[in-house]
Amino acid sequence: MSAGPPTIDLRWLHSADDAVRAQVHRVATGVMERGGAVGWLGVPTRAESDAWLDGILAAVAAGSARLAVAVVAGDGGAGRIEALGRWVRYEKPVVAVNADVQQVMVHPAARGRGLARAVVTALVADARRHGVETLTLDTRGNNHAAMVLYESLGFAVCGRLRDFVAVGDERWDRVLYALDLRSADGPLRRHGAAVIGPGASHLR
Repeated sequence: MSAGPPTIDLRWLHSADDAVRAQVHRVATGVMERGGAVGWLGVPTRAESDAWLDGILAAVAAGSARLAVAVVAGDGGAGRIEALGRWVRYEKPVVAVNADVQQVMVHPAARGRGLARAVVTALVADARRHGVETLTLDTRGNNHAAMVLYESLGFAVCGRLRDFVAVGDERWDRVLYALDLRSADGPLRRHGAAVIGPGASHLR
């Protein structure tokens, strides 16, 4: 008899004990051992992943980020983090109404179970609840499975930087995505590229 779909418990991390840190490190290590495109050049040590996690949790405490983890129950019922991702607000005040989805990763042993979709879906809904207007993300040009996922969730390609991502002598495109979370009935006055308002200029 085949096993049913996994029981996924989406949680929002605000702190991390040693057990959680070890689970996060396991995911990051598993992803990077397969050459994952999540920001590191090599497999992070436990100290490196702890420092990375501390930086994220500091941003969460400051209210500028949210970190989601997908906990999947095992055969014995105990849950373990198998996937994670976060959104982070842009720093500059004029764009801080927007946020970027970063480092969505799933442990290789847990792939094909819908965890990436569950994490990104939760991040989108959470960002909307927190008043984020536009959610962006990017992916390496060779990560076509991620592109299919993001596009199925409503993200649209908004740019491509050719051969921008560097790993040694290898280069790949950086594909940029955006998802507009604003409602049509909001009070915003959208000007787009109209030559009006502060900082406007005309060609001479």
